Amino acid sequence: MARFLIGTIPAVGHVNPAGPIARKLVDRGHQVWWYTGKNFQSKVEATGARHIPIRTGADFSDLNTLPDDWLKTRDSLAGLALFKFYLKHAFIDGAVAQFKDLSDILKEFPADAILADSYFLGAAWIYEKGGPPWAAFGISGLAFSSRDTAPFGLGIEPDNSTLGRLRNSCLNWLFQRVIFNDVTVYLDRMRGSIGLIPDYKDFLDATLSPLLYLQGTVPAFEYPRSELPTQVHFVGALLPEPPADFTPPIWWDELKNGKLVIHVTQGTVATKADDLIVPTIKALADEDVLVVVTTGGETKESIKLDSIPKNVRIEPFIPHYHLLPHVDVMVTNGGYNGVQMALANGVPIVAAGQTEEKPEVCARVQWSGAGINLKTKSPTPTQIKDAVKQILSSSSYRQKAQLIQAEIARHDAPTLAVTLLEELAATKQPVLRAD
Repeated sequence: MARFLIGTIPAVGHVNPAGPIARKLVDRGHQVWWYTGKNFQSKVEATGARHIPIRTGADFSDLNTLPDDWLKTRDSLAGLALFKFYLKHAFIDGAVAQFKDLSDILKEFPADAILADSYFLGAAWIYEKGGPPWAAFGISGLAFSSRDTAPFGLGIEPDNSTLGRLRNSCLNWLFQRVIFNDVTVYLDRMRGSIGLIPDYKDFLDATLSPLLYLQGTVPAFEYPRSELPTQVHFVGALLPEPPADFTPPIWWDELKNGKLVIHVTQGTVATKADDLIVPTIKALADEDVLVVVTTGGETKESIKLDSIPKNVRIEPFIPHYHLLPHVDVMVTNGGYNGVQMALANGVPIVAAGQTEEKPEVCARVQWSGAGINLKTKSPTPTQIKDAVKQILSSSSYRQKAQLIQAEIARHDAPTLAVTLLEELAATKQPVLRAD
């Protein structure tokens, strides 16, 4: 049996997709150590892996450990400046700390391969310095550049026509060589700090492992690329296992009373209720539907309304495994894992998100035909009502969602991912698609 070291950025969207893979590795008899934030210890250990906490650098799973000046700078920024700040001072600075920690961990645990989320660059740097082969798993849409796609982050749908490729080429050059040039320069400076030569590679292109890249969805939800690297494998949605201790809320039987069920979720990062939850409640207050709200852990008091309509049920959290089979439409800000769960249940989507990488996820929802992209993080009640009614009145959205559901069902994502990882650990060579 092999030894696998997993590394993940200490954030829910980076940790959760690795869970099914870790559990399957353990089930197959492999030794698994998992390096991530201390607040994820119980989640890591539930898979059977050994949790290794962050030793150097910032642990973003515990904001109380972050320096005050870091937090003040972050809170003073917005838009592009904030995004660049995260790239430099969360992911790139984090990679330096990851490199140091992994170097020490590998002395204790000489892994045969490293699996890391795509933003965890420390694994790539360890490999460049002669360490174990590394595989990356995507935590969102494919982010590395392509002649068939616009730069990741703009939320622009693909175009592989002659004019479309010219558009893509110009935008990619502008982003990489002008707008984000300072990030690339910073990335090379940090590479140099640990003895790596500059390669002037865009951060997002640096997330592509040359050996094995596991994309946690199916091709029907990802933009086609004529030059898709052969080490990229679509393994299917990496879905969480059903919770063992779910206790339904007291109103749960209302899901079976024949009314249409609309679920609105604010996710776990951008949890400001005024952005999506409040306008959805207002939009559907007078409709003959049941509105199920999950607040991402926030209390009901975070929802600033004079009164809660009678058709609304609010909970901090409900496992999607149990809720989504009852849902007719999901309204979401575009968290990648939540969208995959909806599609795995054949649920069409109203998407409204503009933070982090959410514009890309929302664009893929519309491009795939499985939903509507409102192209804003703060839609009006009218926008939401119109989108929900459009989805309910047209069978095409549910049909597209169900086609993706069927494609997801044909993939045993953890088993496929582990089989590919076993080949990487055994051969130390790129694991390429047969096509």
